[in-house]
Amino acid sequence: MINSRSLDDLHPKVKSMCIDFIEKCKALGIDVLITSTYRDAESQNALYAQGRTLPGKKVTNASAGKSYHNYRVAFDFAPIVNGKVMWDDAALFTRCGEVAESVGLEWAGRWTKFKELAHCQYTNELKLVDFQTGKTL
Repeated sequence: MINSRSLDDLHPKVKSMCIDFIEKCKALGIDVLITSTYRDAESQNALYAQGRTLPGKKVTNASAGKSYHNYRVAFDFAPIVNGKVMWDDAALFTRCGEVAESVGLEWAGRWTKFKELAHCQYTNELKLVDFQTGKTL
């Protein structure tokens, strides 16, 4: 199973945008931890099973092949304050989301369905079906 946190596992364009995001957050005094980048099909299906057929809270609505993480164009993050991940600080996630948008990323905190404060992606307007049929950035 591969559920990576390495920026090297992102598409080069998205890696560059992620680095800009991290640096701009840091300039604002916000440290961020990248918690997930690329996920293989097995890892994606394991996350999808959470809260459905496995114990835990639902963390994704996407099974394998239906997540932008599977195509190396998405990452998840968490803001850190004094060495502690601030999972429950929606205002801090929002500030980070605004930074992500300022570097050209789509921030899932703006989504109306299944809002994800910790998720960013860059698709260059490609849809999942495009990636599924082999297109890339």
